[in-house]
Amino acid sequence: MQLYHQFFCPHSRFVRLVLDEYGTDASLVEEHEWKRRPEFLALNPAGRVPVLVDGALNVPGANVIAEYLDESYGSQVGDKRLMPTASGERVEVRRLMSWFNAKFFSEVSELIAREKIWKRYMRAEEGGGPPDSFAIRAARANIAEHLRYLGWLAKTRKWLAGEKLSYADLAAAAHLSTCDYFGDVPWQEDENAKNWYARVKSRPSFRMLLAETIPGLPAVSAYADLDF
Repeated sequence: MQLYHQFFCPHSRFVRLVLDEYGTDASLVEEHEWKRRPEFLALNPAGRVPVLVDGALNVPGANVIAEYLDESYGSQVGDKRLMPTASGERVEVRRLMSWFNAKFFSEVSELIAREKIWKRYMRAEEGGGPPDSFAIRAARANIAEHLRYLGWLAKTRKWLAGEKLSYADLAAAAHLSTCDYFGDVPWQEDENAKNWYARVKSRPSFRMLLAETIPGLPAVSAYADLDF
């Protein structure tokens, strides 16, 4: 399999975590969405990453890829399955997965990634340029609200969607990791959220994300610290 992904894209990071948790290999192909390459548009006309290519099948979008991987590998991993089998529990996992892959992304992680990372690699006609300070301030304000909700989930449940690690946890952690690289997550405001993230961050699948850096832009000191 091949995974077309984008550097520090939260959706791409989510899929990479899922692949690693399921013990499934996929070669990574770096894809800059803003280039609008015809070859990539042939794989996904929406022009967005991630896209998983499995043989002749193109699977576009983080949520669709997660469902595809669950259908393909979930039944083979026993207790490590990331999507529950009970319908009500599946609904809750899907709800929270969508919360982070859609709502959190549009209100927080996309703003942080675009303004602080991706615009550095874009030409002016592609939307590049200096960071928009208003967008960054909006993301920082929004993340505080999301963190309170995440903290409440972490306080009332063993994992975000229930008793077991699921796609909900990996989606949330993937998006937060992009923001945490810059120290934009106010962990001091919610101990429950911080303790939950420490558990996910300590998983072997997370090591590859914590090892990645942005050239010329080092992470804050606590980013890769498991005891932060």
